[in-house]
Amino acid sequence: MNKPPSPRDELRMLAHEVRVYVEALQKWGVQDIPLTAAPREPATSPASRPPQPEAPTQTPGLPSARIPSPTEEGMLLPLGGEVDRLQQSSLLELESIAKQCTACKLHQGRTHVVFGVGNPKAELMFVGEAPGRDEDLQGEPFVGRAGQLLTRIIEAMGLKRRDVYIANVIKCRPPNNRNPQEDEIARCEPYLIRQVELIKPRVLVALGTYAAQTLLKTNQPISQLRGRFHSYHGSKLMPTFHPAFLLRNPERKRDVWEDMQIVQREMATASR
Repeated sequence: MNKPPSPRDELRMLAHEVRVYVEALQKWGVQDIPLTAAPREPATSPASRPPQPEAPTQTPGLPSARIPSPTEEGMLLPLGGEVDRLQQSSLLELESIAKQCTACKLHQGRTHVVFGVGNPKAELMFVGEAPGRDEDLQGEPFVGRAGQLLTRIIEAMGLKRRDVYIANVIKCRPPNNRNPQEDEIARCEPYLIRQVELIKPRVLVALGTYAAQTLLKTNQPISQLRGRFHSYHGSKLMPTFHPAFLLRNPERKRDVWEDMQIVQREMATASR
């Protein structure tokens, strides 16, 4: 008996179908689509029907969303009508757009949007899953106990927090620190993709199972993903354990340090 597809596999198939669909629309010259379907017009005979524009018109009162190119991974749904601005934005403009985002339900319970912090030209970037309580209150990623441990890891590499860039896949805190849901990732990951495009880090470090699996679109456990480089939007990506996991399992700090040594060797080789 065939195993039914998982929700993640179904999402991938849906993403593929959406990309095929929008490629066809682009070939027809369509540039904008309404966020909701326009009201159905009364049936008229072809002779009495006035000429219609080829591109759908925007529904009054609703923002339009630019059709994403097939290479814009993760952009399955419009980001509150800000897709055009997102793709054209600088890092500061992107942060401003993110702080006004209401594209998913997480905005309803946030204190702050936790966009990211650090060197906008960093060679090394760390990416976690989502903000926690401390991060939501302060508006900065990794400021709690796990963040303090991450700071020590960065310093052990001979760097300071200001030398690297730190962000999360999700920019708003999920309720009770639950895992982000698929629709929340689809609406929020484009912000991270654009951050990576603008910062152009040589190496990305994905902190924890959920961040690594989300970025790599895989169900493999972190224990199988860590210790070797993968690829993410032009940067080398090293998955490793999350600092919060290390607080509960200090014996795994050796594994993280081994991963960071691989990162250091890559950074040193690239700088020669």
